[in-house]
Amino acid sequence: MPAEMFFVLSNGEKIPVIIETRRGARNVTLRPKTNPKKEIHISKPWIASTSFVLKFLESKRKWVEKIFDAAPIKEKIYPGIVLEFLGRSVQIIHDCNIRSNKYMNVEKTVLCIGGGDDMFERRVRDCIKAELLNEIKAIIKTTPREYWPRHITLRDTSSRWGSCSSTGNISFSWRLAFAPYEVMRYVVMHELSHRKYMDHSKEFWANVSSLYGFGVERAKRWLAKNGQNLHRYF
Repeated sequence: MPAEMFFVLSNGEKIPVIIETRRGARNVTLRPKTNPKKEIHISKPWIASTSFVLKFLESKRKWVEKIFDAAPIKEKIYPGIVLEFLGRSVQIIHDCNIRSNKYMNVEKTVLCIGGGDDMFERRVRDCIKAELLNEIKAIIKTTPREYWPRHITLRDTSSRWGSCSSTGNISFSWRLAFAPYEVMRYVVMHELSHRKYMDHSKEFWANVSSLYGFGVERAKRWLAKNGQNLHRYF
């Protein structure tokens, strides 16, 4: 495999192509990724040549271009920006003379980030993630104990908003912080329902509705339509 391979979009943008040979694979699998950076990951059986894989990729050009066209344009985080997260509009300001982050009012609409300029974006992200985790834990505590996970983690996934393992561990995309609060709560109830049903049966969806209450379908539709935009920052 060459050191660098690119798939050139119709607009001239070059997307890195990463090919991996997998033992036991029977087919070529394409996975275009738009977050945290644009890449095309391809897994192939050992018998498939690189030239065959690239021809296969070219045959899927229309589908691949559609995915990248739909990807949100990244917005830069800067002092003074107003971010919508956890159901609030919060202005983010910066003071390099303080070490810790703090809200400047009881309404939590102005957040001051401390530390140097080079730490600003990372500290904004970490602050949002910490608040999301606290909110998720608070939501979980409103449900019967039988649904409570053994462990909760936050990840930066490109396509899955949450997952629940058979061992009772649950992970969530931290970008749910940018979704409307009730949409974030829907994902939490969705994953908690997997503690009881490890499938998407009628019983599972009935359980999600029971935990969530009225409006579950509206939350599902919002996420399906607007989910990509949750990746516009960072």
